[in-house]
Amino acid sequence: MPASSDLSTDPIVGDGDRTADTVVVPARTGRTPRFVLLAALLVAVLLVAPLVVIFGQATAAGTAEASRLLFRPRTAELLRNTLLLLALTVPVTVVLGCGAAWLVERTTLPGAGVWRMLLLMPLAIPAFVSSYAWTSVLPSVQGLSGAVFVTALAYFPFVFLPAAALLRALDQGHLDAARSLGVSGAGAVVRVVVPQLRPAVAGGALLVALHLLAEFGVLQMMRYPTFTTAILQQFAVGFSNAAGSLLAAVLVVLCLGLLAIEVPLRGRKRIARLGPGVRQRPVSHRLGPWTVPALGALAALVGLAVMVPAAIVLRWLERAIAGSAVDLGSLLAATGSTLGLALLAGLATTVAALPAAWLLHRYPSRPAVMLERVTYVASALPGVVIGLALVTLAVQWARPVYQTAALAVAAYMILFLPRAMVAWRSGLAAAPTELIEASRSLGVSGPGTFARVVLPLVLPSALTGFVLVFLATVTELTATLLLAPTGTETLATAFWSASDELDYVASAPYAAAMIALSVPLTVLLRRQIMDQR
Repeated sequence: MPASSDLSTDPIVGDGDRTADTVVVPARTGRTPRFVLLAALLVAVLLVAPLVVIFGQATAAGTAEASRLLFRPRTAELLRNTLLLLALTVPVTVVLGCGAAWLVERTTLPGAGVWRMLLLMPLAIPAFVSSYAWTSVLPSVQGLSGAVFVTALAYFPFVFLPAAALLRALDQGHLDAARSLGVSGAGAVVRVVVPQLRPAVAGGALLVALHLLAEFGVLQMMRYPTFTTAILQQFAVGFSNAAGSLLAAVLVVLCLGLLAIEVPLRGRKRIARLGPGVRQRPVSHRLGPWTVPALGALAALVGLAVMVPAAIVLRWLERAIAGSAVDLGSLLAATGSTLGLALLAGLATTVAALPAAWLLHRYPSRPAVMLERVTYVASALPGVVIGLALVTLAVQWARPVYQTAALAVAAYMILFLPRAMVAWRSGLAAAPTELIEASRSLGVSGPGTFARVVLPLVLPSALTGFVLVFLATVTELTATLLLAPTGTETLATAFWSASDELDYVASAPYAAAMIALSVPLTVLLRRQIMDQR
């Protein structure tokens, strides 16, 4: 929610309709708890530290050198490629995610429960594994079209997941009230449902855009140069901290632009309802003759995003097994390392995201909004930039943590905190503030109220955030290459080592293992959506 609306104490807030459903409880005006504020500030310091290193190295080049590097034709080409990728992929994911969510949650689609699970399955297949699968059988899938194709199929669940959850939580009474006032069915959807979907869709689209800014594996395989691939080449080939940091600084500016756009798009429509019996279950719209086309569209989407890549990986895995090319010891070691790092990262990131989300929910202010915004700015940077910045900090200021799991987990926190933040924000937004106030009025302390009232309500959302971070950590590549402890290899790094040499057979076992780890967690995400009925 925008900073201006966070500070609003108007009793009625709406998007044109002043109804009881848009009553907003005034923001809490008491003093912000010091331990919550301190925890949020500590997390912010961790997030800002790589940015300080990046801008410090960028300014070290001097004005003349910086101008030469930034205003050359190559930089303009990278900027154009990055913006084109964003402009094409984000709208496609919004259309796919919202369309699929509407069919599954608000229509008489046969087998909605099965489709709900299948539409989340792209999260179980890493984007760079999908690009490996497609390019191994269709080498012509390259360039901008190939990058948009693969990333849109891989990332549309980031929009589908929150949109489906919100469509499930919306009150049918809103639509009935609009219809009773003479508004048509389509008009009621536009005036009632769309405004309330804005926070979920804007948050999901923001996650997609941030992923695109930081994407490396897919774009490298597709041979589509962006700032991220250029930064890695700059550090790996030329190892020019100044040039790489200048390109990273441009990414920060792009991220700030995305955040500025997302703020007004998010809106401030309230979706929480209070009191037993006030919420009416949504009425499913009959598809009628559109049932077969709807089923065909969803089948095509799931087939391209899940079935085809999985089948190709299994084909290569079969060849690896037949040719005795599977190193079982290395595979088990990589799987164990991946599980350990992902578990630590999921727990640490979910906990770290809570203080800022709680401040924004209970004590809204411009500083609280800035703390939230910092999480997105830092995560927009490629993993290689975050990794090199943390290496610099560790070598200079905290040498004992260098080459330890703690430094890798810190990088994962910086990269994936928005996933947990969006999950916390969604859960807290749907938790009626009146219940918190009632608990405090009965003399229950702040921590007690959180444990007894808030946590049971938001726990499903928190678990969703944990799963999203876990899934991302399992497939993280560039930061892991730099920060994994000496001798530690994850499934992603082992896969990349083989696929980088175009050894599709040797890559297949690691790709299959990443998918096998991700599938159960994706099923858990589906259950979380079901629990929000």
